[in-house]
Amino acid sequence: MNGSAAHILLVDDDARLRTLMSRYLVEQGFRVTTAESAAAARETLRIVDPDMLVLDVMMPDESGLSLTESLRADRAPSLPILLLTARGAPEDRIAGFEAGADDYLGKPFEPRELVLRIRAMLRRTISPPANAGPILLGSASFDPNRGELITERGPMRLTGGETSLLAVLAARANEVLSREALAEILGMDEAGERAIDVQVTRLRRKIETDPREPRFLQTVRGRGYVLKPGP
Repeated sequence: MNGSAAHILLVDDDARLRTLMSRYLVEQGFRVTTAESAAAARETLRIVDPDMLVLDVMMPDESGLSLTESLRADRAPSLPILLLTARGAPEDRIAGFEAGADDYLGKPFEPRELVLRIRAMLRRTISPPANAGPILLGSASFDPNRGELITERGPMRLTGGETSLLAVLAARANEVLSREALAEILGMDEAGERAIDVQVTRLRRKIETDPREPRFLQTVRGRGYVLKPGP
């Protein structure tokens, strides 16, 4: 799959905006399926398997945040999700990342920026860093080429953002990377540094015996994060 052939599920209750976005994305070479609500999106996901979800936050029946949380807990742990919202305050963005979104775009936005965000997210999802082989994290192992984290309890679900972040850290194991550097590598905007913190917290819950005293994904005060693989 390449970005120009990707299938996007676009969910927004604003019919006019939904039509305009869909038309523009199709013109850019994407395949697009639309839904007007979270309920309609759920029904659509029963019969289609999109490469990515572009989802409005403020919808009348169920919010985009609620739908994101539900999908992450259920059938779409790794589906890339881009949230759209008119509420662009830092705390709103962090709430989106905590719900499991991979990126966040405030309204109003330029259609070209939407396309750039989509392509960047798809590249991160389908292109793990070069030369990144499986690594051992205690009793767990992570294969960045497959995007799989295997623990004693079996396969552990990762979001697209978590997979991308862990793959970058694995490719540069034992190297301290600042939040700024990680956000730049992952193609994230100015809110990306806060998103890195959120994703690190989520990853620690999945790979560490005691997330409060991390052994593998460590914080280096004043510098950033470092992944230290080992048995």
